[in-house]
Amino acid sequence: MKEFKLENEPKIESGFKTPEHYFENFSKNFMQQLPEEEPKVISLFQKNKKIVMMVAAVLTISILIPVVYNNSINANNNEIDATALENYLSYQSNINQYELINGLEADEIDNIKTTVVLENATIEDILATNGNLELLMLE
Repeated sequence: MKEFKLENEPKIESGFKTPEHYFENFSKNFMQQLPEEEPKVISLFQKNKKIVMMVAAVLTISILIPVVYNNSINANNNEIDATALENYLSYQSNINQYELINGLEADEIDNIKTTVVLENATIEDILATNGNLELLMLE
């Protein structure tokens, strides 16, 4: 193979050349080519201000409607569900019937009092089927 030396081969010159004093005069020439009047800037917000405000108002109202609706439902629903209250009290082992009675007012106790008329046959059936007679006798 033939030996190749880079220094001995003829070099190809580039086809591009910069004019003389190009970089020294570049900033002066560039500033002369700029227009003297600045273009008028038109803001999109100013042009469509009414439309933007209406869209913002509709978006705000659409977000607030579910929040207000849920708050009004929860505010009106302050009553405690009777079954939920009964289940809560039945599973609390540290509350007895005397503590419950002490928490009630006199008119509430009067509303609770009802007269239940049981026939003797019904009482005998309950006593016969219930194996926990001692507990019933103590209560």
